[in-house]
Amino acid sequence: MRATILRAPGDVRIENVPDATIAKPTDALVRITRACICGSDLWPYRGEGRSADGGIPMGHEAIGVVEAVGRDVRRIKKGDFVIMPFAYSDGTCAFCHERLNTSCVHGGFFGIGADAGGAQAEALRVPLADGTLFPVPSPGERALASLLTLSDVMGTGHHAALAARVGRGKKAAVIGDGAVGLCGVIAAKRLGAEQIIILGRHPDRIALAKKFGATDVVSERGEQGIARVRSLTGGDGAHSVLECVGTEQAMLTAISIARPGGAVGRVGVPHYEATPASQPAFYSNLSVGGGPAPVRAYMQELLPDFLEGRIEPGLVFDSVVGLEQVPDGYRAMDKREAIKVMVKP
Repeated sequence: MRATILRAPGDVRIENVPDATIAKPTDALVRITRACICGSDLWPYRGEGRSADGGIPMGHEAIGVVEAVGRDVRRIKKGDFVIMPFAYSDGTCAFCHERLNTSCVHGGFFGIGADAGGAQAEALRVPLADGTLFPVPSPGERALASLLTLSDVMGTGHHAALAARVGRGKKAAVIGDGAVGLCGVIAAKRLGAEQIIILGRHPDRIALAKKFGATDVVSERGEQGIARVRSLTGGDGAHSVLECVGTEQAMLTAISIARPGGAVGRVGVPHYEATPASQPAFYSNLSVGGGPAPVRAYMQELLPDFLEGRIEPGLVFDSVVGLEQVPDGYRAMDKREAIKVMVKP
């Protein structure tokens, strides 16, 4: 079968690899209907983080059709249309019961390690299928994009909003105008934020953020950006800050624009060793939380809002490529020529 492999920074290839097959009795084999490129995929693509030595199977977000199941799979059936979260989990351990599937004692992440391949491929073996996959009725073409966001970015934006304690009447700020940040705007609006400030500077993304519910835009960075947010919030800062980038500067900004007693929800994978501005955060009684979003736990909650037309997170996809054109999709996202690229195998 054909699959996406990162061979070196900037070198993404579509290669022939062994067909995905059932390897364990708890596995399912999923034919990928749609996958996508994530902002976090750009870190190794740019040579930051994981080494590409030996090749990295890329992709961790997908929807598709179950082609086969292992003998111990009970809940998922052949023919089911399913959403595949970016992490697999058994659904039965203590952490899964606490809705923290990304800490499952038997789980892991797609595209990392030998136990699970990458989703930017024709098919994929899904470990722990009963706990991982989320079946939905076969959707129409228009529904595919929003269903795909539930595998990562919409659930991750929601996780950031929950960690930042967004609530009715509060002032929220979202750092980052990528797909996760834009979904964070949806989440903040959905949870009742009165004011939603998007920190970003790309006109197409800003326009979409406003469509999703952003009330204010701050394009300045550094001290100027911090001053602008404080001005927009009456000098106190935001109750809730969603940090959706993962750089040291983004985290410093997040802490600097949060009001005393506020909360920062960070979902950008940290590319720094120590959290900046720890003393100001301490003396302002800030809560800093977040991490890899347990998106599997949020699917049941978020799906009705999409099905009933209250949210349309699939609008973050502004480009669609075939599997053979995935390298072009990486280049487009790396150059900020696309917000988020959908892959149609």
